[in-house]
Amino acid sequence: MSSIRLFILDALTTVGPMHGHQLRLLAEKEHVSEWTDITVGALYGAMKRLAAEELIEEVRAEREGAYPERQVFAITDAGRSSLATMRGDALRDIVMKPDPFDLAMSRLDRNNLDTLDATLAQRLARLRTQLDNYIAHVATIEKYLSVGESIVMQHMTERLRAEITWHEQLYQQLPNIIADESARKDR
Repeated sequence: MSSIRLFILDALTTVGPMHGHQLRLLAEKEHVSEWTDITVGALYGAMKRLAAEELIEEVRAEREGAYPERQVFAITDAGRSSLATMRGDALRDIVMKPDPFDLAMSRLDRNNLDTLDATLAQRLARLRTQLDNYIAHVATIEKYLSVGESIVMQHMTERLRAEITWHEQLYQQLPNIIADESARKDR
């Protein structure tokens, strides 16, 4: 599932034909980079791929003032069909990506176990700071959010809280982890 594809196709459906800069401005206005995995700079490349797949098509070129000519794109019938499928998949599917942290924890450097306590404490502190910053950020933009966007922002807050809880449990088990890894080292 590609969030950026979903965003572009939906924007062209709801707003109408746009060029890349207009899509970029819309993404910035909606702060999508703050609550999705979309980076605003990736929009242009994604538009080219969607055009190559004939999910969007150039409908005209326009020039405003001294700006370079821009190609304006609209969604195609195939794009509308793809959007419906993507939207349905996104609402049905659950995406929980593996965290490289888990692999690193399962493959600890047994010669550096003495640094693990400080490393985990720093990670936990960063998670708490990230949660505090996110909550403060949401409070500043709350008045601009729709009900749905506000609830989506709350989803990230709850994910961060769950991550903190899990890390706290891991940190409590740290003496057992270190003892187990030390015993394995001696084998």
